[in-house]
Amino acid sequence: MLARAFTSRVAGVKVGIGDDAAVLDGSRERSHIVWTIDEQVDGAHFRRDFVSWRSIGWRSFMAAASDVAAMGAEPWCALCALVLPDDVGDAELEEIARGQSEAAARAGAAVVGGNLARGRSLSIATTLLGTCDRAVLRSGARAGDTLWMAGRVGLAAAGLRALDLGRGDDPRLLEAVAAWRTPEALVAEGLAMSPVAHAAIDVSDGLARDAGHLGEAGGVRVVFEEDALRADDSLIQAAAALGEDPLVLALHGGEDYALVVASPQPIHGFRPIGQLVEGRGLSLRGAHGERAIEPRGFDHFER
Repeated sequence: MLARAFTSRVAGVKVGIGDDAAVLDGSRERSHIVWTIDEQVDGAHFRRDFVSWRSIGWRSFMAAASDVAAMGAEPWCALCALVLPDDVGDAELEEIARGQSEAAARAGAAVVGGNLARGRSLSIATTLLGTCDRAVLRSGARAGDTLWMAGRVGLAAAGLRALDLGRGDDPRLLEAVAAWRTPEALVAEGLAMSPVAHAAIDVSDGLARDAGHLGEAGGVRVVFEEDALRADDSLIQAAAALGEDPLVLALHGGEDYALVVASPQPIHGFRPIGQLVEGRGLSLRGAHGERAIEPRGFDHFER
């Protein structure tokens, strides 16, 4: 069943699913290989009553693909390991695999193998290889760079909030719910920024937290422009429907998988959201001046 769900027809894959291990062609046009792993766990990253089996598969793959995109790399091939509790049968597994396969095709990669096991809770681990000529790290940001962003922030958090409140069918919140259920890695944007970016990171745990990592790694201070973060009409509509502040959602939500980049020059598909200056920490600049903000966001180990 799984061999039928996935294709290995991408350059550099000699043997895919069906043997004890995949076989890759070591001669790649690009000079660097990047390698990431991401795990999606029931109850921590998703709730089964909020999302379809197909979307669980999609989300699990896109989370890993976003890490590769943030390095300026092109996804190549992946291994997926699933731990399934006893109440997940063949029909549910087939839907998960379909979601993984669709996400892999969208990202331009192939699932070339993996593992299945029974366990107490559902989890999906995806390890993904990508290739690039130059890996963009978090640590290259420089004072004087502009902070650029591709994608959106806050909308997925609004969607999760809507589902928490049992309002997933509210017409004003459908776009937000879709943003949480089916996020997409920005692979093309990652490739576009790779020749010029000094540093980059994807937004999985919240803009403030993740941009804070970029600033800390580069030894610079991140200054967000409030107007730029309030410029998403869909987020404003969803926040109003929820009675939430769109700025809080934008800064501290997560799982939108936007790309945030430090660059001295514009990048196609990116818009400016702030600056990098001398110093440390995070601040927000608005009509009433500049104020420090905390790098709050999702933290697996926060008590």
